[in-house]
Amino acid sequence: MKTVAFLCFSFLYLRYTLCDCPRDSLEITCEDDVYEDLWNNNINIAFETLRVDFLQEMQNGSLKAERYINFTMQDINYIVTVTKMLKEMSEKEIQPEDIRDFIKARYLSYEKYTAAMLKIFSFKAEPTIEPTEAMKNYLSYYKELMEDPLHFVVGLLPCNRLWVWLAKNLKTPPDNAYYNWKKDNMDGHPEKYKPLLNKHLDTYEEKKKAKEIFHKQMQNEHAFFCSS
Repeated sequence: MKTVAFLCFSFLYLRYTLCDCPRDSLEITCEDDVYEDLWNNNINIAFETLRVDFLQEMQNGSLKAERYINFTMQDINYIVTVTKMLKEMSEKEIQPEDIRDFIKARYLSYEKYTAAMLKIFSFKAEPTIEPTEAMKNYLSYYKELMEDPLHFVVGLLPCNRLWVWLAKNLKTPPDNAYYNWKKDNMDGHPEKYKPLLNKHLDTYEEKKKAKEIFHKQMQNEHAFFCSS
């Protein structure tokens, strides 16, 4: 159990360095704060994710180590693949400049995190990990979003925002082997996306598309936890 706790701490500390009534998730409103609107329209999916057995068993300490390890391997596959996508996009001539700079910054952050993850698990080279069906669908949608840099940025946000919210809402006691998942994800800063999204999602069409993307990625996150 000590080994599991150590792996949890190492993995989740690095994961942190990256990343009420439900309303209709595709509702279009006139709010100026699109960043908050995206989240509020999908809070129902956040609550549904909080209730999945993987997180509930993590909360009460009954989660089997094998399930957590499988979850970790799928997340490594996720981060390796998304880092490659960010690298490809960071090498393009993207306009406007603030979106370009944001993507480059995300790439550097993801690259650093990926390298650290591979080192922790003693991977000397990029591992070959068979993705679950849920992960295949998740990464496939990311691939579609690469056609538009702003849409890709929107697609990155659900993971960042959801993990912080889940960590804050799990009632995991300090003596739980998985307590570090909660502790190390509570203080993430998804708000770094806020100025960029509120600036560029400035038309009805862009807001509508962003809501569709955010909703889909929240569903993909939910599916990932359900399949773990």
